[in-house]
Amino acid sequence: MTSPVTHKWIFAPRFRRNAFGWRSQPALARVKGAVAEIKKVVRKDPVLAAEGAVLFLEKVSPALAHVDSSSGAIGTAVNNAIDVLASIIAGAPADNSVRDKWLERLWQAVEDDDIPYIELLPEYWGDLCATPERASRWADSFIEGVRMAWKNTCSGHYVHFKGTIACLSALIKAGRNEEVLALLELSPYKYWHYRKWGVKALSAMGRKAEAIRYAENNRGINDPLGAIAEACEDILLSSGMSDEAYARYAFLANRGTSHLATFRAIAKKYPNKTAAEILHDLVEGTPGEEGKWFASAKSAGLYDEAIALANKAPCDPRTLTRAAKEAASEHPEFGVEAGMAALRWLCEGYGYEITSMDIWSAYRHTMEAAANACSVQETRDRIRKLVQTSDVRFVADILSKELSK
Repeated sequence: MTSPVTHKWIFAPRFRRNAFGWRSQPALARVKGAVAEIKKVVRKDPVLAAEGAVLFLEKVSPALAHVDSSSGAIGTAVNNAIDVLASIIAGAPADNSVRDKWLERLWQAVEDDDIPYIELLPEYWGDLCATPERASRWADSFIEGVRMAWKNTCSGHYVHFKGTIACLSALIKAGRNEEVLALLELSPYKYWHYRKWGVKALSAMGRKAEAIRYAENNRGINDPLGAIAEACEDILLSSGMSDEAYARYAFLANRGTSHLATFRAIAKKYPNKTAAEILHDLVEGTPGEEGKWFASAKSAGLYDEAIALANKAPCDPRTLTRAAKEAASEHPEFGVEAGMAALRWLCEGYGYEITSMDIWSAYRHTMEAAANACSVQETRDRIRKLVQTSDVRFVADILSKELSK
């Protein structure tokens, strides 16, 4: 096994204090590069990889101190790094003295983290401890500080204690679930950030119905409803209650950054449901947004449904044009209908910052699909009717020129 002392990490000298100034792009690249370097070492020497992970977590916040984080990209990158590196540290087969030193170093990094960039690390504290006994010792070191902070806050003097989440995480790892619930009763606020540990405690004790009620009781105006739904969904799925999980929580718990991402997340989690069922339920639950589910229907091979959705409510013309292009050879009839839908919405004035190239592309790919479907004249006639009824002269003029060729 390579000695952590003699190993030279490439990333280490690059993460000097204030190393990146205000520039976020170099910092993003360095964070990703450091994680990749550490991951390469895991298979050969997991203890060395964990040592590298600890070193990175010590250095990252001081190095990023002055980086422009307004976009949120650098914070997301560091959080993703923490998620990966915490599991490497937790899983390393280190002896007790090495792990104890790691934890001391990591906690000092948390204490020194004023920006903060590694505030997510305490969420993993129980896992980082590796054993219930060590986790229990750390929980004991934090618990009085949590009580004092919450007592002072209840008295009108807000006190922030960095060990609060680490304490709750350690208590869960130690199996001291009743103490988690008792401690949360002292909290001056019903923050989901705290109360999710109560849900974990109840679930660990097998009180799953109570855990769901505990979570549902936190549906306040400022609470993360998606995260709460996901916790409840996990409980029901782990209990084999897939249908109830789907009906109550699937759509809120799996909401992605796009309609297609949402559809795929649900389809992956509920293999007992057909794509058509899921699509139908999603469309029913979002009236007025039918067109936004076009890509989901297309990805599932539900071509008729996709065209029906694209024509029922506005759909991004560029998305429809790409579909026409991709389907022109293998599914030309679908390509024609997707292209016609794109042209329809363009003729009605939909689309963001539409250019002449967007209009020309929609026409060209529609006609390519029509040629493969042996419906060129019919398609041209349909486009001509769209042009005659369009009030968007910019679009109509370009299409008229194409039709006249």
